[in-house]
Amino acid sequence: MSLKDAAERARRNAYAPYSNFKVGAAIRAASGAVHMGCNVENVAYPEGTCAEAGAIAAMVLAGDTAVAEVYVIAESPVPVSPCGGCRQKLAEFGAGDVRVTMATTDGAEQVMTLAELLPGAFNTDHMRRD
Repeated sequence: MSLKDAAERARRNAYAPYSNFKVGAAIRAASGAVHMGCNVENVAYPEGTCAEAGAIAAMVLAGDTAVAEVYVIAESPVPVSPCGGCRQKLAEFGAGDVRVTMATTDGAEQVMTLAELLPGAFNTDHMRRD
């Protein structure tokens, strides 16, 4: 299954009764395995979960900890970008050159790297004590 197909499939299962903004995400791990996630809203905003966070959780649960590629899709007039929190979550498991494809259900796509999406990402270098 392609990342696009996996993300589209995940999007169909999104739980978005409040915003009706369904998002699907698929991550290809360094192992080659594909992990999917969808957004899950909660009436007590902001207690919901983003699709990217769900895919990351599925990846870690399966024993993978390295992101090789990401695909995110939503019914939107322009390709949907991961939120700031999800950008940082993706950067936890992926290098700066990881390709992130952002897409609409109408077929528009935009590709960026994690480094382009999150310049100046907080990482372990910030925690070193020399």
